[in-house]
Amino acid sequence: MKASTIKWIDRKVGIWICRLLSIWSSIFNAGNKEFRSEKVLFIKLIEQGASVLAYSSLKSAVAKYGKQNVYFLVFEENRFILDFLDVLEPSNIIQIRNDSLISFTIDLFKALVKCRKEGIDSAIDMEFFSRASAIISYLSGAKKRVGLYSFTSEHPYRGNLITHKIHYNPYIHVSKYYHLQLLALEEKFSKEPLLKSYDKDIHIDYPRKQVSAPLLNSIKEKLKWNEDHQYIVLNPNASDMLPLRKWETEKFKSLASQIIANHINAKIVFTGLEAERDRIDEITNDLDPERLINLAGKTSLVELMALYHVSDLVITNDSGPAHFASMFDTKVVVLFGPETPELFAPIGENIHVIYKSLACSPCVNVFNHRFSPCTNNVCMQKITVEEVYEKAQKLIA
Repeated sequence: MKASTIKWIDRKVGIWICRLLSIWSSIFNAGNKEFRSEKVLFIKLIEQGASVLAYSSLKSAVAKYGKQNVYFLVFEENRFILDFLDVLEPSNIIQIRNDSLISFTIDLFKALVKCRKEGIDSAIDMEFFSRASAIISYLSGAKKRVGLYSFTSEHPYRGNLITHKIHYNPYIHVSKYYHLQLLALEEKFSKEPLLKSYDKDIHIDYPRKQVSAPLLNSIKEKLKWNEDHQYIVLNPNASDMLPLRKWETEKFKSLASQIIANHINAKIVFTGLEAERDRIDEITNDLDPERLINLAGKTSLVELMALYHVSDLVITNDSGPAHFASMFDTKVVVLFGPETPELFAPIGENIHVIYKSLACSPCVNVFNHRFSPCTNNVCMQKITVEEVYEKAQKLIA
């Protein structure tokens, strides 16, 4: 299913299901919310990068409840990063196909049966006011359900399905928010917003990963590896969920041209989807072919990790690859526009953000269910090739 279809269903159908389940819950399912959690389900269906930001929370959950007692529900296409993080038991990662409404419905039913069979008692809804995730957390059978609640704010309505309610705070980085959700599991039931604690006291671990020697050899073959070269990855791709995050591909070409002209040992590696390969070939056909490698659609996701591991610099739109590259020692430049780096920037010591801070930015947020009214991403257009090159030049010097 297209991202727009998923959002449409969530808005038009989800709101009524939330309303009906809330009525049902108030009549038949008050239940006991004061118990020690033993089996915990994380729900985060979309966005691979978010799973990287959740690493610290997942790691703490495993330490607290045991690896065999922590589960994760995710769309099939986004499972990969959870396997790569290697925090959870593979059999505890529950995946749902979303290529069609029929396959989604079948897999969701199977997932809910598994949750109840496993005896999951607590659910952490990591989505921002998504009705689908609130519905799933309720139907999973979990008696304790942590997530965002609107209280007196005019956030998207999703009923009264959350038992341990957190007020949305737009000043806390998402990685800390995920950790707060885990802490909320052990809080006493309250009608007031959780948690009454200091966010500065939350310590966030970020993953540091390695890749196997065979994978490194595989990617080096594709790069025709030479130790004397500097490998600079350019990622013009952005998620279909938010195409507004795209910096113009032509600007990536100009950036590549400047780097090639001024850094004799630099090699440019373009990455992206297979559908973008021909487009990248078109715009780069007048650049030096000896200095340019187009790997769009030519690497597996695991090989992409190996590529980030061996690269000297990654320059990317705000998307999953920014978070993937943050797991290695390579330097990363992330171009932000419709969303704010204050909340969603990758974490790590080698992250460098370029963000124009327009008066209308960020236009994608929880208040509009991540539907931006904008069709002209000036916030990205305002980022110049010169300033990105200047930042890149300092980092590869």
